[in-house]
Amino acid sequence: MSRSSETLMELIELYNRYISVLDCEEWDSWPEFFTDDCVYKVQSRENYEKGLPLSTLWFESKNMLKDRIYAISQTIFHDPYYQRHIISLPHIISDEDETINVEVNYAVFRTKRDEFSEVYNVGRYLDTIIRTDDGLKFQSKSCIYDSEMIPNSLIYPI
Repeated sequence: MSRSSETLMELIELYNRYISVLDCEEWDSWPEFFTDDCVYKVQSRENYEKGLPLSTLWFESKNMLKDRIYAISQTIFHDPYYQRHIISLPHIISDEDETINVEVNYAVFRTKRDEFSEVYNVGRYLDTIIRTDDGLKFQSKSCIYDSEMIPNSLIYPI
């Protein structure tokens, strides 16, 4: 198998584990997909394309991700819901040395316990992934959502 084929298979496994953790609400496992000095953003397509920094969520370290998980599970009062992610195959933009830049389309459906499922968030991940001794890790994950409007509360990671 060629290096690019191996890389693609590793990426497919990474993304499948990532969305499984989110969909199964294994919140404590979520930060472990990231490097210690990671960046995680959820940003509108409009702001991204105009080069504007304003993001709905912006975390700049694994510790900030852990704080978010603490907030989700211990302090934020919200109407609970389930998420289900559907993703495309990873598109490798570049693969040099230990750094891989990837684009993946996503759709997230939300289901509240007493309501029908609805489309919650649609967009693309623009990710920088690092090869580490512990496997592939996200150095940066930008969730660029297509709509200019999002529900009034974005609680769980996308």
